[in-house]
Amino acid sequence: MDLKKGSGLASTEDTVAAALRRAARKFRDRPALIWQDRSWSFYQLDEAANNVAAGLLEAGLRMGDRIAVYGRNSDGFLLSWLGCVRAGLVHVPINYGLTGEELAYIVRQSGARAILCDADRLTHARALQDVPELAMIGTLASDGNGDVDVLTLALRGGGAPPEVAIEGHHLAQIQYTSGTTSAPKGAMMSHRAIVTEYLSCIHELEFAEGERCLAALPLYHTAQMHAFTMPQLLAGSTTWLIDGPDPERVLDLIERHRIDSFFAPPTVWVSLLRAPQFDSHDLSSLSKLYYGASIMPQPILAEIASRLPNAGLYNCYGQSEMGPVATVLRPNEHAARPSSAGRPVINVETRVVDENMKDVPPGERGEIVHRSAQLLSGYWQRDDETEAAFRGGWFHSGDIGVVDEEGYLYVVDRVRDVINTGGVLVASREVEDALFGHPAVLEVAVIGVPHPKWIEAVAAVVALRNGARVEEAELIAYARETLAPYKVPKSILFVENLPRNASGKILKRELRERFN
Repeated sequence: MDLKKGSGLASTEDTVAAALRRAARKFRDRPALIWQDRSWSFYQLDEAANNVAAGLLEAGLRMGDRIAVYGRNSDGFLLSWLGCVRAGLVHVPINYGLTGEELAYIVRQSGARAILCDADRLTHARALQDVPELAMIGTLASDGNGDVDVLTLALRGGGAPPEVAIEGHHLAQIQYTSGTTSAPKGAMMSHRAIVTEYLSCIHELEFAEGERCLAALPLYHTAQMHAFTMPQLLAGSTTWLIDGPDPERVLDLIERHRIDSFFAPPTVWVSLLRAPQFDSHDLSSLSKLYYGASIMPQPILAEIASRLPNAGLYNCYGQSEMGPVATVLRPNEHAARPSSAGRPVINVETRVVDENMKDVPPGERGEIVHRSAQLLSGYWQRDDETEAAFRGGWFHSGDIGVVDEEGYLYVVDRVRDVINTGGVLVASREVEDALFGHPAVLEVAVIGVPHPKWIEAVAAVVALRNGARVEEAELIAYARETLAPYKVPKSILFVENLPRNASGKILKRELRERFN
């Protein structure tokens, strides 16, 4: 591409900034994003990205600096991402629920030069002012108490893109893993990897121009931002953005705005199905329902299909390091294989291998590994862990899976979640599916707990539906109806709620720590 001085963006075509520019030229004045009472057209988003990028660079930040972004969903949060990638800055999204040392760890480990946060997070951000690299603390939405404010920058005049030479191999984001099993690691995602993943999602998830989408899960998490909101935007959809998946609000917005596309992890789908208002709302506009981020219990999947029969179901499997989507099961594939995670998306190769990196025969268990241009460049300042993750030239997911004769993938469990009881391996997911069928069970997570005879015993941590009562012996007997004896839980541990992160993943690490 011949770039002339003053011609605007100095970037190659496989960057997020260039992809946004192309979408703005194509869809121009159509609504792209609606947040509360503000509506942004495609052209306005593109111009706002220029303004934010220029403002951050004028404030003293330089291309390649890491920018920690710490807040709930808002147009300011999305604009922080679009501005960073337009400026050549590296966006580092942080779970807004983190405080203290958990927050400080990511800011220090990433070497962040700035924090952009919500007003109610300023106190936590300012407690980190002694971090050596940190030079700036700003806000996301017109608070006025920070060094800079993203929304103020976005709304100012101008709109000319800064002159920075961004290439596809440059880092766009460091996405910290959720840390459900260990301390979070920073997955370095290049522009090229992210754009490649967007193309996979547009194709495999069948995003289309003019769709009306609802985004309720956190944008700091790779699923909502990079599997849905961004690729849907580039495909020409309109997105209603809200700050959380409150069931009553989600159901109301779907009806009021005739939403046709919605993503949620299994825990959110459970909360929607159990909401008293579910059947009183007109949800007939829904045509595409997406699920992922953790394994969907089969009874819940069947209930969604029964209560929303006119909507197509898409199962998305992957992880942050993949951008995140690696495989998809489309609506026409669900009837024959409802428990499958589908087949690899167009830009991903996936295998199931043994410990010697040999493909296992169909029907046998092995580790799921991937090779793709979507993959992370490596873990930030974790060379040893990067080398271990890519041993044999493929990325090791840490998941156990099975493939059938036609290449469909079935995710059995996380390697760390498999229970070794008396020398026999038990997949926690199989036990969870068995217990989910009981009418009193709202949520269940199966873990291994210490046992004097079996070393590790199967235990089910159960949250009951409102008003439900059931004894431990009844649930164990219920599981015994469908499970082999060695898989039946030795104990049922009742809790009010299961701990989970903001993306909906149940935190089994916390359960192990609590009950071990």
